[in-house]
Amino acid sequence: MRVFNIAGTQVHAGLALPQQLPEHGYVWIACSREQFQSELASIQNSLEQLTGQTLVDLHVSDLLNAQLPSRFDYSSHYDLMVFRRLAQRPDGVNAKPDNSLDLQSGKRPGPPVLHRIDTSPVGFAVFDRVLLSVHPADCAVREAYAARLLASTQAQDASASDSRSTGARGVPHSPADMMLRIVSHMVDGYLDLRRELSRQLDHWQAELLHPRTRFNRWDALLHARMALHQLEALCDDQHTAMQSWTESLDSWRITPDNTAQREHELLKIRSRDVLEHIDRVVQHVRRLEHNTETAVQMHFNVQGNRTNDIMRTLTALTAIFLPLNLIAGIFGMNFEFIPWLHQASGFWWTLGTMGTIALVMGLVFWRKRYLARTGE
Repeated sequence: MRVFNIAGTQVHAGLALPQQLPEHGYVWIACSREQFQSELASIQNSLEQLTGQTLVDLHVSDLLNAQLPSRFDYSSHYDLMVFRRLAQRPDGVNAKPDNSLDLQSGKRPGPPVLHRIDTSPVGFAVFDRVLLSVHPADCAVREAYAARLLASTQAQDASASDSRSTGARGVPHSPADMMLRIVSHMVDGYLDLRRELSRQLDHWQAELLHPRTRFNRWDALLHARMALHQLEALCDDQHTAMQSWTESLDSWRITPDNTAQREHELLKIRSRDVLEHIDRVVQHVRRLEHNTETAVQMHFNVQGNRTNDIMRTLTALTAIFLPLNLIAGIFGMNFEFIPWLHQASGFWWTLGTMGTIALVMGLVFWRKRYLARTGE
């Protein structure tokens, strides 16, 4: 468990649950799902001391549910956001037991990059001055953003005179802003996978269309298409949850203070930015699905064309040898009197005639491109 007291541009990290709010700013409590379950009573007591309210039992169940899709809910005192992350786990890391999509099982075929996509849910309870986030065990997203938060604090201390330091790269000004930045960081984690995922699927497409390659990894291709379809469904849930959050911002009561109105406007802008990033992920996944499906269809079309070429060549060769077989059959009849049968030159005349017929028919079929080799 990690606790951050954030006041202005100052961030203080700790491990113990706070008993009171700072004079200015807010508190970010980040814990794993196992810690949240084991220390639920302490966390609820701390939330009651800090905010005067505790989490509803149904929302506690949502935060503990490792199979829950992305969703948004709210109460009169806090908002609840569950967001399934799209992040890349390091190579060699075993699959998480709480991953319901089973995208990273090492025993399943498919592109290795799909095996490393982690889709575990991350839950957020957003109070006015407290942010509680529940992450999977050893969550890289929490550690990465905590490091970024501390680094941005140091950078602001070094350039305190620069008014732009409190912008997009500065310290979040509220728990809601903090939640949106963490969600944006999770979505951007998938955008970083686009190049590797596209390269691996492009390799499969090239293998499908290669004229001298016999593609036999249909099971892997099927699992890849299923994984992409699951990612698309997961992104749709993310988009729905973020859209609900964005619409809920319109119902917030904002004081006429210019600073509060500006911060509220920034929340709307950041929410729309996250939605745009999710849309980019969805478009990319759909494009990969479409490209894969197109490559499969082109593969079968190419195979069909090759089969047609082979059958056309065999038919032409059969047509060439058909009159030759007819002549051989005629002279093979058991009649006593057959023309040229008892002549010394009859064999050579017959053989020459058969060769001439075969040559003429071969030239005719070649001119008609029945025997021509099509370009591949």
